[in-house]
Amino acid sequence: MKLSRWTPIAVLLALTLGVTACGSGKTAGTNDGTPTKQAMMDEKQATDRAEEVVQEAVAGMSPKPTLRRTGLRPLGACVADEHSAGERVQVRLTYQLTGVPGQDAKKLVRQARDAWVKRGYKFQNSDGDWSDPFPSVSMRTVPDDFWMTALTGVLDKAKQEGLAAISVTSPCFDAAESAATDPASFRRTVSDQQAESRAREHSSRVYDALRVPHGPAREGEGVATYWENGDVFAHHTWSTQPIAEETAVRALDRARVHFESSGWAVRHVPAGTGVSGILARNAEDGSVAHLAPASDGTLRVGVTTPAARLV
Repeated sequence: MKLSRWTPIAVLLALTLGVTACGSGKTAGTNDGTPTKQAMMDEKQATDRAEEVVQEAVAGMSPKPTLRRTGLRPLGACVADEHSAGERVQVRLTYQLTGVPGQDAKKLVRQARDAWVKRGYKFQNSDGDWSDPFPSVSMRTVPDDFWMTALTGVLDKAKQEGLAAISVTSPCFDAAESAATDPASFRRTVSDQQAESRAREHSSRVYDALRVPHGPAREGEGVATYWENGDVFAHHTWSTQPIAEETAVRALDRARVHFESSGWAVRHVPAGTGVSGILARNAEDGSVAHLAPASDGTLRVGVTTPAARLV
């Protein structure tokens, strides 16, 4: 994915903003969803199981999609341990379901749901809203407690065309187990760290411009690193508290003014709600920001920064 191309970036951000599931431990977690214990596995075991969950979803799909992997190193820090020293890690795999008509995206998401239900997996909260042309569903495996989401990113709201994606996240496990398997698998470069810092910095400026309270951290939000065709990107996501539609319109307009006054190129994009989102690109460092109103009344914010340009 090259940052000079608008459409692929919009799709990627729409999908990653929507994928908020995060694996928990094998036992019940705390009230805020933070796992209380870790799984006994290593990176290979976690990756193999996550791949299996993906294949369970797509094996019987019609039309048959092509899986397109997104994301850098599947292994990353445990999201629930945001302030830890990295003792625990988890695996996350995300695939776009490509090669099918955009109007079939909803059908693919529902077929993934049906395949998982047949295997006795559980809904995280409730079933998806299948009256929505761009639905999503979040579930977890039983008994090993991998969390997965199938969702639809909006390509063309008027034509109800989307792009389906599946993400599977493992429970958190001891980083030492993974290091014993592959000592280099969880090594961040200086470029990665610089990109993460720049993405957070841009997010902070967006927060200042929106002037809307930050919502509670959702599972899966935070900083992650992705790759596309050999390029490396840091991606930072967060959400506001639920707000009224008119409040969202004013907040997004303030964000638009911020972007334009700071030299960002700005486009309005459909968001599947009554309010359009914003896609903005910073020509100086190649960062892309996506602000998307969600059906629950929140604003989802994602900022993607290329690592390669910061070296």
